[in-house]
Amino acid sequence: MILLFTDFGLESPYSGQVKLVLRRDAPGIPVIDLCADLAPFRPLEAGYLLAALRHDIPAGAVCLCVVDPGVGAERRPVILHADGRWYVGPDNGLLDAVASIGADVQWWEIGWRPQSLSASFHGRDLFAPVAARLATGIAPDRSSSNIRLTRHVDVAAELSAVIYIDRYGNCITGLRAAGLSHATTVSVKGTDIAHARIFSAVPAGQPFWYENSLGQVELAVNQGHAAQLLQLTVGDWIALRPAAAAS
Repeated sequence: MILLFTDFGLESPYSGQVKLVLRRDAPGIPVIDLCADLAPFRPLEAGYLLAALRHDIPAGAVCLCVVDPGVGAERRPVILHADGRWYVGPDNGLLDAVASIGADVQWWEIGWRPQSLSASFHGRDLFAPVAARLATGIAPDRSSSNIRLTRHVDVAAELSAVIYIDRYGNCITGLRAAGLSHATTVSVKGTDIAHARIFSAVPAGQPFWYENSLGQVELAVNQGHAAQLLQLTVGDWIALRPAAAAS
């Protein structure tokens, strides 16, 4: 199984071009769009969403991950093997959250290059063929051209920021909800937001925070658009006010 985790969108030809390469190089391997509308230019935040989604990814699956504003520059193309799952993408922070919480982690730098490599579409020309090889059982090349990396990932287990905004305007954060008191207040851009368990627990148009289906703290508005109401974008910081400090 190959999962696509990108900022390409589905309305452009880019996802389709990548899928054509995967069909060519890994025929018969299922390809699933895990997420196609990640915020452009924000690999670190996308990485925290990937970490939140990893529990549903089966062992042996290959995640083709591309949020790559530095494509063609001096960032390295890498393979990560973490807790039985493969990840292929740029070495720009996109895979660091997964690696930082992994119990069994190995990195490789991709030394292989195709005969034709565009300067601006490594997702199609480089990462897709490598992902296809992994999905068909070909292990990373351990020759001198593909040197195994020793990485010291220094990212926090959680990120106090918005990491993804869905089509409804709900804002997923990089914070886990487990262990938070329901009396905790989320503060963002001068607005204090209280907890609710479900959307219908608050009046229409009212913002609240809740534990979403991934176990993350998410900001939402009942029958409204939280990102617009609160003027939030991916990367905006949030703060928690414990129950004792709330007023």
